[in-house]
Amino acid sequence: MDKESWKKLNVWKLADKLALRIYEVTRNFPRDEIYGITSQLRRAALSIPTNIVEGYSRKGDKELAHFLSISFASLSEVKYLIHFSDNLGYLSEEEHQGLKEACDKVGRSLWSFYAKVKASG
Repeated sequence: MDKESWKKLNVWKLADKLALRIYEVTRNFPRDEIYGITSQLRRAALSIPTNIVEGYSRKGDKELAHFLSISFASLSEVKYLIHFSDNLGYLSEEEHQGLKEACDKVGRSLWSFYAKVKASG
């Protein structure tokens, strides 16, 4: 298997795009949140694609499914932190809506990939 074949995965592409978008949006968060919600949201967002990569690099569907479930949990954390950030007034309506839609798209793709892996393993 090619060392970087995970780059071909649609689910990884979507998760990577979401993580990049989170990093862009959080640049505008208040400075006093740098070690708070900014850091937490960024770490959770980055956990989604990194766990896809780690799981895909492992040997076997059981391990891959485990890492995909971690990605899914991180996505849930991101969704909540987006909600919380919006309640604090840190996101514009456009940012909030765009991030929610991106999360939904990642979630659908992640769930589909997870189900496929579980069915084959």
